Amino acid sequence: MSAFKLAIFDCDGVLVDSERITCEVLTQCLAELGLVMDSQEVWRLFVGKSIPKSMEMIGEMLGERPSESMWQDFAKRANAELKEKVKAVKNIEATLDALEIPYCVASNGDFDKMNTTLGATGLLPRFQGKMFSATQVKTGKPAPDLFLLAAETMGYVPPDCVVIEDSPTGVTAALAAGMTPFGYACWAPHETLQKAGAQVLFDDMAQLPQLIRDYS
Repeated sequence: MSAFKLAIFDCDGVLVDSERITCEVLTQCLAELGLVMDSQEVWRLFVGKSIPKSMEMIGEMLGERPSESMWQDFAKRANAELKEKVKAVKNIEATLDALEIPYCVASNGDFDKMNTTLGATGLLPRFQGKMFSATQVKTGKPAPDLFLLAAETMGYVPPDCVVIEDSPTGVTAALAAGMTPFGYACWAPHETLQKAGAQVLFDDMAQLPQLIRDYS
């Protein structure tokens, strides 16, 4: 029997293969502001971060806070690319079908983005009424607030929750919430997630149901 009663999934990079797309768009937007870096560096700096935190970081690099129109332009361009190109993470639908415990999604992204990506991949019906965004809490990941909101709303206490994350930011948030983080290392380096505190590492979503059943 599993040690867990609820699985909390991150969205980008865990349910939908969106991070490559958004990193490419953000790389282009930053270059237009004079911040030239490759998409791997953009991933390292920004993946898993909330919009306010990302804006703060970009402001520190520029020496002044970027305009709201910059982020609006990025969001518009990213959403257009996502609608056209985003795909579900390989094996995620079979994995969700095989889970023996309830699940939900908790993302630092806003609801518009989740509706776009989950809708484009056909996953949205599986998460209706079970979607949580950092826009609902004072502080997003790496703070624990979002995961605590998700667990409380779903009716579970933190020790009963396993969190599936692909970024150090999300792993840190799960630990801070008193939950057990599993690191999905399909794109992120294993050592990065392990150093952050992921208790289990895996790179094929099809492995997840058995990993959850076996964990004790």
